[in-house]
Amino acid sequence: MLTHWSEARRTAFTAASALPPEIVPLDRAVGRLLTASVTALSDVSHYASSAMDGWAVAGDAPWQLVDSANLEPGQATLVVTGGVIPGGAGGVLRSENGLVEGWMLAPNDRARADEPRAGEHIRPAGEEAVAGEVVVTAGTVLNPAHVAVAAGCGNDEMTVARLPRVGLVLTGNEVIEAGIPAPGQVRDSFGVQFPALMAMLGGCVIRSSRVPDDLESLVAALGPKASAVDVIITTGGTGHSSVDHLHAALEQLGARLLVDGVAMRPGGPTLLAQLPDGPFLIGLPGNPLAAMMGVLTLVQPLLAALQGAPEPNLGSVVLAHDVPGARGGTRLVPFTLDRGLAVATRWQGAGMMRGLADAAGVLICPAEGASARDTLETIELPWMPVARSQSAGAALRP
Repeated sequence: MLTHWSEARRTAFTAASALPPEIVPLDRAVGRLLTASVTALSDVSHYASSAMDGWAVAGDAPWQLVDSANLEPGQATLVVTGGVIPGGAGGVLRSENGLVEGWMLAPNDRARADEPRAGEHIRPAGEEAVAGEVVVTAGTVLNPAHVAVAAGCGNDEMTVARLPRVGLVLTGNEVIEAGIPAPGQVRDSFGVQFPALMAMLGGCVIRSSRVPDDLESLVAALGPKASAVDVIITTGGTGHSSVDHLHAALEQLGARLLVDGVAMRPGGPTLLAQLPDGPFLIGLPGNPLAAMMGVLTLVQPLLAALQGAPEPNLGSVVLAHDVPGARGGTRLVPFTLDRGLAVATRWQGAGMMRGLADAAGVLICPAEGASARDTLETIELPWMPVARSQSAGAALRP
């Protein structure tokens, strides 16, 4: 019996535990999920510094100019922005507000009567952080500024969630990798985009192989060689025809089926299994849109769980028009937005990718369908944050 869509997605998330974290150098940390909070290893800044070019002064004007790391009242010494404030200094007189005559310094006619006030233009030690203070909290997805903060606080490494290692096993004797397919052939639409898609979901493709449609070859591809990865993703062969061998291969390998088909369209034959003492396996249908719905249903939550990330959230949207359901299960429908309302795309066939390419997300429509002005849950597409960023950048370009 096919598993209900929401149950299948939940099963994929709860099946896995977080992988052990890893320590990476700072230049590899951007975009990763921090698993151990980062603390300041020293005060930041670690010394009192000048915020201006000018003179550090002690006591009241006028001041005698000296070259010393420690000032007595009535003394001053030249400092530059970022320079060390000498001991005994009470403030910094800006260079444009000072008058030097011989070895003596005084405020000029541009200076305030009380310039400099106590502490003026001095950046105290520990102004940004004090030693031992948490500066980046565990659970943060690291951006470049987080990494810069870690570096400024004396850190050389960060502890992050390990990226799940993914192996791709692409099947289909009819699949060609370049050029225009002849009748009976199809172009490969998985190998060209799955590595990037897995990266968007937090995985790292470390191996990809193309396997002919026979049981022996498939068993070999899923056998001992698969132990180097955390997740295997296969394409095609999830049905029960004479050229579909995935179920037989999993049985021969002693795999445990966790989801044997999902009550959804497209993508119903998608399955989730675990090999003995080995990786998880997600079998995707051979049709491109059906396979992508399988990715959003099972791959996305599984990779999140392996990283120790939260279960992926669902969004919601109001429908612009009626959306028919699908017999026997949830219907997943790519949609665009028209004045904030969801409009199902024209291209919804299991083999059609055009509708997904420009979609704002995917509607989760119940089997009975939905009416205009109903609110449906949605799946956000992994690349939408990237698309929004690119659109913003394009708007700013002349």
